Amino acid sequence: MIRLNCFFQANDGEQYKTALLAAKALTGHSQNHEGCIAYDVFESATRQNVFLICETWKDEDSLDKHSTTPEFKKYSPMMRLCGRMKVERFAM
Repeated sequence: MIRLNCFFQANDGEQYKTALLAAKALTGHSQNHEGCIAYDVFESATRQNVFLICETWKDEDSLDKHSTTPEFKKYSPMMRLCGRMKVERFAM
């Protein structure tokens, strides 16, 4: 299994709202992708304009396929335009 923790810090409040909507839309689609074990968005209770996308995938092939989907190609760039993302990757 592969776990990704994608930490997002928005440039400002309005961009945070845009990025969070994109993250929620991507999550809704991604939960149905083949090989997706878990996929969710969590808002920080202590840091303003920060959220986390937590993903768990069955294997590398599933994750690779996810990154080629139309919704990933649509929503991921939208988030990156609104702030910074740091991705942590773990093999489980």
